Amino acid sequence: MRTRCPSCGATLSLDALIAHDAAREALAAAFKLSGQLGSALVRYLALFRPESRELTMDRVARLVGDLLPDLQAQRISRNGQVCDAPLEAWMWAIEQALAARDAGRLTLPLKSHGWLYEVISNWRPQAGQVVTTGESRHALPKTASKTLSAIAALEDRVRG
Repeated sequence: MRTRCPSCGATLSLDALIAHDAAREALAAAFKLSGQLGSALVRYLALFRPESRELTMDRVARLVGDLLPDLQAQRISRNGQVCDAPLEAWMWAIEQALAARDAGRLTLPLKSHGWLYEVISNWRPQAGQVVTTGESRHALPKTASKTLSAIAALEDRVRG
């Protein structure tokens, strides 16, 4: 059976996909990221696809492998600073990347995760959102800045 990824455009048989070392590693990593994050990650990986050809499985495995440790740790390092990066931050940053692509503000194909990490480093939780830090959970204050409220309203409008 031949399969085609709707995001990256790769086409191959399921047998070949499982037999290919890099493809198998990418699949295993993707299964670790279930739900919305896994789906968002697949759409994000499409940003690395050259316009005239498919994204290779070796490249997909390398891209996912680069992200997986930081996704699992829920922390990133950017410009010498370590930033918290909960799953909500990853989702938000990927949506920002897709919106930037759609608006023509992103030069494609991406060459690294630098743009995504820069966006994540600027992520701030929305007011009232429950944040997990280590073993404790706490709600953020309900008073959000006008800027964050405006960004949230724009994001809701785009999604709605």
